[in-house]
Amino acid sequence: MSVVIKTVGSRKYAYLAYRSGKKVVQKYLGAASSPAVAAKLKKLEAEKKVPKRFYFLFWDVEPAELNLQRYARYIIERVLEAGGLDAFLWIQNIYPTNLIAEICLTGRKISRKSKNFWSIWLNLEQEESGCAS
Repeated sequence: MSVVIKTVGSRKYAYLAYRSGKKVVQKYLGAASSPAVAAKLKKLEAEKKVPKRFYFLFWDVEPAELNLQRYARYIIERVLEAGGLDAFLWIQNIYPTNLIAEICLTGRKISRKSKNFWSIWLNLEQEESGCAS
C-alpha cells in the first residue's frame, strides 16, 4: 500500500493505492489539507515500521530498519512463532489474512505447536496444515 497525492488546480487530494489481483486500486481518502486525512496519513506512515513494543521479537536484526514488505515472510514467521495476540493483530493490519495463513501452513521456522495453534485460530483445515494427529 502507498499513498498518492494528486494535485488538481491548487488543491491536493490523498488516495490510498494498493493491488487487488493484477489491478491497482486507488481509494479516495479526502483533501490532503483535512485534519482527518492528515491523521490517517500519519497512521499509515507509522504502520510502515515495526512498533517499539515488538522490537523484542526481532532480536537478531535492527527492527527499526526492517522493510515490512520485503521481509514479510520473516516478520510473519517470527510473530507466529514467538509473538502473542497483540503482535498477531498488528500483522493482521499490515498483511492480508490469506498470506498469514499461507505462511502458517508453509513456514519452516514455525514449530508444530505454533502451527497447530494458529491453524485453529485462523480456522484452517487440519488436513491442509499437515498438523493433524
